[in-house]
Amino acid sequence: MSASQRPTVALALGGGSARGWAHIGVIRALEEAGMRIDMVCGTSIGALVGAVYATGELDRFEQWVLELGLREVASFLDVGFGGGLLKGEKLMAFFEQQYQDRPIEELDIPFAAVATSLRTGAEVWLRSGSTLRAVRASIALPGLFTPVIHGDTILVDGGLVNPVPVSLARAMEADVVIAVDLSSDMLGRNLQQSRVQEAPPPEERDDWWGKLQGRLAAMRPPSSNHGRDQPRVPDLLNVLASSINIMQVRIARSRMAGDPPELIVAPRLAHMGLYDFHRAKEAIEEGRNAVARVAYNIEALVERTR
Repeated sequence: MSASQRPTVALALGGGSARGWAHIGVIRALEEAGMRIDMVCGTSIGALVGAVYATGELDRFEQWVLELGLREVASFLDVGFGGGLLKGEKLMAFFEQQYQDRPIEELDIPFAAVATSLRTGAEVWLRSGSTLRAVRASIALPGLFTPVIHGDTILVDGGLVNPVPVSLARAMEADVVIAVDLSSDMLGRNLQQSRVQEAPPPEERDDWWGKLQGRLAAMRPPSSNHGRDQPRVPDLLNVLASSINIMQVRIARSRMAGDPPELIVAPRLAHMGLYDFHRAKEAIEEGRNAVARVAYNIEALVERTR
């Protein structure tokens, strides 16, 4: 970078399922603080929000997520049990109808997503081709969404190898990386604080709920607890979510220690469940709060990148 060039700024948006709506609040607060974002990369839900931002559709997307209720969330859940609890076809069909699937190379700002090769365990950077396909691969949380066939490999959620993709932002030649870590407060809190997902009211139920609850009930081991002080055996999704959270927190800490970003923004949303997508307002607000907690550092970065 020559002395006359402004340093380029990249957002590295981490994975975190429904907590990912916080990315919207983070982006809004950064822009309001005067931060110019030149490129964005993401893992899992971070790839979804990052792709929307890179296409210039964040306003419309934010309005949509704020209107999501349990009925709308339920309408996207297509139970499959063939490689994952959910096929993800309804969700992708919705995005295909609502948003133009532009090639990654033609987006408004540079974008990339992280996925994982299920066969080799390799980290896969998706930097060209269909934006929607890249996002679908990056959000393929093992056990929840079915994997994606990509060329001669099978891809799943990028959070298995790179939960907060700082290294990808560096590879995109960013001078300044702002990492958004959605899992920094998860360890030791998820099972204690996460709620067992409540059933929607009868008027909001669909066939998916009966199928999913029936399947989970059949898979839950019989309880051997005899006292009130003993923990209750969590259901499948809680075990899955907690296990993945532990893995991602450990990997993210290790990778960011070796390749630290210039700034870490850490929304505190450990109390949100795996699929609390209807709680967007709360998550977005916490994204803004997380930026406010590092306001002094943001001001310094804004001055540096002018």
